[in-house]
Amino acid sequence: MTQKGGLFKGQKKTKTIPPNRHGKAIQTRKGKRNVKPSKVTKDMDVDREVTKFINNCNEMKAATRANNEGGQLRIVKGEPAGNKKDGQTEEA
Repeated sequence: MTQKGGLFKGQKKTKTIPPNRHGKAIQTRKGKRNVKPSKVTKDMDVDREVTKFINNCNEMKAATRANNEGGQLRIVKGEPAGNKKDGQTEEA
């Protein structure tokens, strides 16, 4: 069946002219933002630490596998300054 344009004559939506954005910043939407929970429990902290450990292990495995195959993939982000091993001194 053909689509007839004249069936719903009074219900056309008028097109609105978009606002002029020359030289203006893009308006950010107020939607899904990363908001910290008000009550941080010990379980959440443990889960976060486990996630960090698993991600670090996965990155190390991927980097070593890529280096073994002749690639140049390396981990850019090192360990935080607070995690010094025993016997190492911080040199300034």
